Amino acid sequence: MIVKPEVLAKKLGLRFNDLGLLKLALTHRSAESHNNERLEFLGDAVLGFVIAERLYEKFPQADEGVLSRLRASLVNQTSLAQLAREVDLGDYLILGSGELKSGGFRRDSILSDALEAIMGAILKDQGMEAARNWILTLFAGSIDRLSLDNWKKDPKTRLQEIMQGRGLELPIYLLLSQEGLAHDQHFRVECRAPLMPESTQGEGSSRKKAEQQAAEEMLAKLSQTMNIHS
Repeated sequence: MIVKPEVLAKKLGLRFNDLGLLKLALTHRSAESHNNERLEFLGDAVLGFVIAERLYEKFPQADEGVLSRLRASLVNQTSLAQLAREVDLGDYLILGSGELKSGGFRRDSILSDALEAIMGAILKDQGMEAARNWILTLFAGSIDRLSLDNWKKDPKTRLQEIMQGRGLELPIYLLLSQEGLAHDQHFRVECRAPLMPESTQGEGSSRKKAEQQAAEEMLAKLSQTMNIHS
């Protein structure tokens, strides 16, 4: 670990009763068996609820589908990793030697998981209200920028319109895997788009749902890295 967790706590405006919870939230599984995975699981649930509740209040006319897409635009690996980078979270991560050598402190998945683990740690240390307040402060700017314009369109349509508007080829969706019985299948799909060198992936109980999720992830990447908003 490069910097002590109490330095991060101060930077984040947090005061932990049990600083060990914050240290645990920063500990990746590559470092030790007692790691942040359980806190990340808890934080993921808390984050999803808090953002859903805030969007429910902010957009009283939006239906369930629109609210789900709005939430997905905020709560995804790319946007969480970007928020983590804004507070230099990578400087505080506890990683194993292999992840350190491979640059794990820069990886989206590790950064986003650690940020969610911190949310779980706040919940365990100080309760739901403290977790809610910190999450809403963290996402305040992103939530304020949201509007219902175009959100009734599904992610694939919005992504396609961005490409068409720039005279580019349409996104490509590749089926990576299809598992399970006929009545209980799981699909994994990759999305590739001309504006983004990196591909994105989506999962779902149908190929269509997996493609929509992959498109949503691509829209999030475009928004974060190129400031393109659909």
